[in-house]
Amino acid sequence: MDTTDVRILSAHSALPGPPVDNAALARRFGMEPMWEQWVDAFVGTRTRHLAVNLDSGEVLSTLADLGEIAGRRALAAAGVTADEIDVMVLATATPDMLMPATVNMIAERLGIDGISTYQLQSGCSGAVAALDIGMRLLRTGGYRNALVLGGDVCAKHFDLGVDLRDLPPAQLVNVVLFGDGAGAAVLTTDPVPGTSVLRHVLNRLTGLNRAPGQIIEWFGAAELKPGRPALSEDYKAIEQSVPAMATEIGKELLDHLGWAETDVDYLLPPQLSGRMTARIVEQLGLPTAEEITCVEETGNTGNALPFLQLERTLPRMVTGDRAIGIAVESSKWIKAGFALERV
Repeated sequence: MDTTDVRILSAHSALPGPPVDNAALARRFGMEPMWEQWVDAFVGTRTRHLAVNLDSGEVLSTLADLGEIAGRRALAAAGVTADEIDVMVLATATPDMLMPATVNMIAERLGIDGISTYQLQSGCSGAVAALDIGMRLLRTGGYRNALVLGGDVCAKHFDLGVDLRDLPPAQLVNVVLFGDGAGAAVLTTDPVPGTSVLRHVLNRLTGLNRAPGQIIEWFGAAELKPGRPALSEDYKAIEQSVPAMATEIGKELLDHLGWAETDVDYLLPPQLSGRMTARIVEQLGLPTAEEITCVEETGNTGNALPFLQLERTLPRMVTGDRAIGIAVESSKWIKAGFALERV
């Protein structure tokens, strides 16, 4: 097995528009003030950035728009030019279209051509899978640099004409949980001093004989049926399963590397909601780890989230620091995580 060190040179993100707070959502959808207080208390997400103007319905940003911005920022911070990228990987649950693949549209905007590109269709753990694939390709494919991206634009699923008071909880929760965004990281096999090495990446399907916790439909004209929601979520199942799965992921990462709980300096926990993240951090019990959380400000941005967390973490790390990131994909129950060490 090739054990060449793969390092993260940079990580950056892009968020659309100004932050939208719970009061703005409540006003737009005609909800009572108590609804806003419920979101604050029980979900814990205060603001999010949306790629759609809630008043006009105008699309402000596509995933390709956000991916291009995040990619440019990551390349500039890494000091790597577009023609030095050997492979690109994008993870998303919400591509702009079925074809062309969004990863290739981003590549064109960045002036990247003549390389291998990959697009992964996945929920929140897709970003970790993209890191996994990028790392493996750099180790075995003779490549030097990889641009790895993740992002989602969920607001395009909003029906701005719907009365939220008529929605069941499985659909209502999605209006307050999610935000839009994209992130990117540059990976390299170059032994650049003062950078963080990807020590391990975990990516494992565990959904055999388990019902999906989230469903996002893709309708064709022949399939569209009245009353069939485009997006639904079993939030109770997610609330019961995700904290336990996160704890298992954290333990597996530490056991694989031989790290003690007190060896972790930074924790990048799952970012489903502010309330659930707090529960997960408490259960993980890493006494010396600084929590890197952004979900209260950004909402759950799906595959962008690990990059938003990395963007905050990498500048803080000094030689010898260690970090672990954890992600859970609840649509079909995927465990994912990664470990970094600054060298």
